Amino acid sequence: MPSLLTIELVPSTCWFKNVRSEVSAADWDMIKKMTSQAAGYRCEICGGRGSKWPVEAHEIWDYNDSTHVQTLMGLIALCPDCHSVKHMGLAVARGREKQALEHLAHVNGWTVDDAQLYVEVQFEVWSQRSTHSWTLDIGWLAQHGITPKKQ
Repeated sequence: MPSLLTIELVPSTCWFKNVRSEVSAADWDMIKKMTSQAAGYRCEICGGRGSKWPVEAHEIWDYNDSTHVQTLMGLIALCPDCHSVKHMGLAVARGREKQALEHLAHVNGWTVDDAQLYVEVQFEVWSQRSTHSWTLDIGWLAQHGITPKKQ
């Protein structure tokens, strides 16, 4: 079943290691603003906007399951509802699973049951990936003149 909106569950062994944790606050604000402006302050998946703020910057990651390298592929502007779906585990923890599931189904033209099956498969992938330590590759940022903070 093809989808516009997908779930991107970050392995638990990678939690709190992301672009924001690796760059200065000023660089994060700059890349976030650039992402939002490039999208015209509209969600790049559903075209929607949030009520408190129009869009949020979401990091797109590729996970190499052989080498255990988590590679930043770019950022995308998402409305809060699509962003909540991307982080379904956080939506569940915050009691927003039903809303996120319904949004996922709506955007993809699925039934809620189809969406639930998809979520279950993604959590299985997450569970397997969470058994490994991952190396973070944020080299994509160099094209925007951003270098990681010194650790």
